[in-house]
Amino acid sequence: MNSAFKKLWQSLLCVYLAALINIAHADEATPLAADPVLEQRLISISEEMRCLVCQNESLSGSRSELAQDLRREIRDLIKQGKTDAEIRTFMVDRYGDFILYRPPVKPTTWLLWIGPFVLMFAGIVALLMYLRRRNTQVTTTSLSDDENKRIDALLRDNK
Repeated sequence: MNSAFKKLWQSLLCVYLAALINIAHADEATPLAADPVLEQRLISISEEMRCLVCQNESLSGSRSELAQDLRREIRDLIKQGKTDAEIRTFMVDRYGDFILYRPPVKPTTWLLWIGPFVLMFAGIVALLMYLRRRNTQVTTTSLSDDENKRIDALLRDNK
């Protein structure tokens, strides 16, 4: 029992020392840019853009190497004095409308904007046609007097 207790304490001491060593070697977080205004502008621009690798993450939230390169490119454009609109235009010219989360409404993107509504409308029409066809296929037949008497007799017998 004493030996087991001693081993437990040694194990806990090792875990504690390992944690202290990790804390001692932890580096302080380095700021992303020397200019916080530049960094805020970078974030606001990259939030509106899609990561081309992840496709469902914004450029500012993605950790892919391409996203890091694109953020670096945007940072350089900001330092060159480009406006937000010029940066967006540059990125669209280079990567297409797909990079924007909200692509502009133009003939090449009409299907993207209107497509979901067309599919929903087509689904509703198909559902209504199915329900109408199903209702007309159900035929109602009435029972003869003989069958009604037999049913009444069966119901009376079960009481």
